[in-house]
Amino acid sequence: MPTLPAAPNPIARPQAEIIAQWRQGLRQGQRTLADWQSGQLAVSAVPGAGKSYSMAVAAAIAIAREQLHQRHQLIIVTLTRSAAANIKDKIRACLKELGLPPIGYGVNTIHSLALSIATKHPDLSRLDLTDRTLVMPTVNHKLIEDTVQNWLSQNPHSYRCLLEGASFDGEETERLRRQSVLRTEILPSLAFTAVREAKSSGLSPADLWEIAKLYPDRYDILSISAGLYQAYQELLVDRNYLDYDEMIAGALRVMADPAARRLWQQQVHAVFEDEAQDSSPLQEKLLRQLAGIPNHPELPPNLIRVGDPNQAINSTFTPADPRYFRDFCQECSEIVAPDLSSRLEKMEQAGRSNQRIMDVANFVLNWGNNWLKPPAKEGESTERSEAESVFWQQTIRPVAANDPQPNPLPQDGGVELHQPSDVYASVLAIEQRLTTLFAANPTANAAILVRENRQAKFIYDRLSDWKRSHPEIELYEAGESDRTSKIPGEILTLLQFITRPHSPEYLKAALKVLLARKLIEAQDLDALSILPERFLYPSILETPQPQTVQRAREICCELIQSRLTLPDYQLISYLASRLNYQSSELATADKLADKIALQTYGRSSIHSAIEVLQETIATEGFENIDDGSESRYTAVGQVTIITMHKAKGLDWDYVFIPFLSDRIPGQLWTPQGAKFLGDFTLAEVARAKIRAHLHQHDLPTAQGAWELANYLKQGEDLRLLYVAITRAKKLLWLAAELEAPFLWNRFNWQQGDRLQESKPSPLFTALRLQFPQLVSK
Repeated sequence: MPTLPAAPNPIARPQAEIIAQWRQGLRQGQRTLADWQSGQLAVSAVPGAGKSYSMAVAAAIAIAREQLHQRHQLIIVTLTRSAAANIKDKIRACLKELGLPPIGYGVNTIHSLALSIATKHPDLSRLDLTDRTLVMPTVNHKLIEDTVQNWLSQNPHSYRCLLEGASFDGEETERLRRQSVLRTEILPSLAFTAVREAKSSGLSPADLWEIAKLYPDRYDILSISAGLYQAYQELLVDRNYLDYDEMIAGALRVMADPAARRLWQQQVHAVFEDEAQDSSPLQEKLLRQLAGIPNHPELPPNLIRVGDPNQAINSTFTPADPRYFRDFCQECSEIVAPDLSSRLEKMEQAGRSNQRIMDVANFVLNWGNNWLKPPAKEGESTERSEAESVFWQQTIRPVAANDPQPNPLPQDGGVELHQPSDVYASVLAIEQRLTTLFAANPTANAAILVRENRQAKFIYDRLSDWKRSHPEIELYEAGESDRTSKIPGEILTLLQFITRPHSPEYLKAALKVLLARKLIEAQDLDALSILPERFLYPSILETPQPQTVQRAREICCELIQSRLTLPDYQLISYLASRLNYQSSELATADKLADKIALQTYGRSSIHSAIEVLQETIATEGFENIDDGSESRYTAVGQVTIITMHKAKGLDWDYVFIPFLSDRIPGQLWTPQGAKFLGDFTLAEVARAKIRAHLHQHDLPTAQGAWELANYLKQGEDLRLLYVAITRAKKLLWLAAELEAPFLWNRFNWQQGDRLQESKPSPLFTALRLQFPQLVSK
């Protein structure tokens, strides 16, 4: 019989007293985490439960108890670098209080941990970074573009099937339009999505081809996905590229070797994982192996995974899948061992919000599970396990009256439900409420949470007059700083266009940038880019172009002219100015130009600049890195306008959530230009089919996969609203306007664009019925 790990070392008395004091201040769920000594533990923590602090205390206690050091340490894995810095500071502070040096632990993102393992064993990982370049492809990345081109050259028959679509009359203009859409939108999106989904799940191209045999459809979408995946992998090898999933796969190859696995397990006492709801199958597999007991694979690993399945808001646009953390929670809840080494703990007490806000959040959870059911085949029940429901069943509960972080008292009623006449009236109502709130409490903070940056910009612009009349209140739009990271990509797109202006792909990409920067009006970009010469140089015999098209052509011709009149080293500054960059963006563009000049010294040319930009974007070398400071979002006396996604992990005294239309939760939609294939998108069908196979569901048709993708999208929308609601401490203000823009990305209020009748979100309607006393008169 194998023996369990040795008993822990006793802790010195002064440290024991400090730890006892810590423990006394912890809540029930937090205490379980601090008392952990060995085995698996799943911790499902509601918003505001204090999981980060609990993890830091638990880590410090384990380091002290086990006398951990650099050669035998605790590994903490977080989602982002900013989160890693945050928890590292918390652990360091705890160790300092215990009188211990800041050693015995390491805080990593999953990718930095995988890279560390892989690079120490290049022969086993088959990764040698001395001749490999790390890339982080986006859907518009050159690597994805070349992947599509290689697939097209090797699969003419499949391409013809896609061109024909559901029906085709052979008309040449329509053929050219379809070619443009397939090459620049549909296939790049499919390649990007399918490769990420498959690789993060540990599937190879060969595996995907086998899965495709199980789920054939009209276009054989998974076979196309497998072909794109194969082309992508071949390009990685040919160009000596390395992506993030390759790092994890390389680390797993190391851990597959018994001697190497034993070596790493002997150096690791345990693994703590934060934000586990955003993990992937490959990540979980690596952490399980790393946390294993050396020479005893039959024993449960020393693995703590902490997360909240109800705050999983990244799964419809990243490979993250909350199903795997739910399965881990279920596994821990079902294992019964004499020493309770494997278990589930629900951290349900939270001191962040007042009782009324918690009531609303708990209602959202229960209502969402009843309102939205997973799709089922005819004759099959829609009732499925909790692992497949929209929300994981847990309730936010108040803390004890003597808790160090008691629940705040509500501001006025604590929650307000409004139905303004339109979006303008909604912003005016927010103005008036903010004025009253900050007059009563100047040291408070507030946030206005929105779904997209265009909504944030609208609110910021509409509040400009109010801000001038209230200089004592800071108004901060978080999205403004986020846009800086797009600068290298925008500059690259325009440089590529002016070097090859007759390329339909480059012309369309440039037009997209101009549209995003609001320099041209929304219009059919495919129609403009099919025949670049006709668009750029129309003859007098052709029908005069509409004014919107003329404006787009004028700007494009100006850009082309700059290539002929300006020296190469001035092009980036000119393009930044032409895109109407603000001061911070211009400074970033200047910094980018300096970087390019340094790297192309002695070989300066526009083509060299393009190469440097491609490498810069691919290697994440110029991206803005969050410094981890929350103060810029939550400063006192400040109103922050921020997206719901970015608000996760933050909280404010007063939270305003306007624009709750019936598009929340929203349906997936098929772009008009892609409907020749059917009323679905290839990328979402591929994602749904891959996930259904991994979860052992049968999805034979594209339509069935599309219905599942819609269910996943709507479920994530509801969880996003849950996250937004639980950011509020004292006051939650919700509004569903009677009139709103039909599409925010095409709405320009400064040009007088009209509003349309808007219905409220079904969740907002349910809240009005459930809490009539909260409805504003």
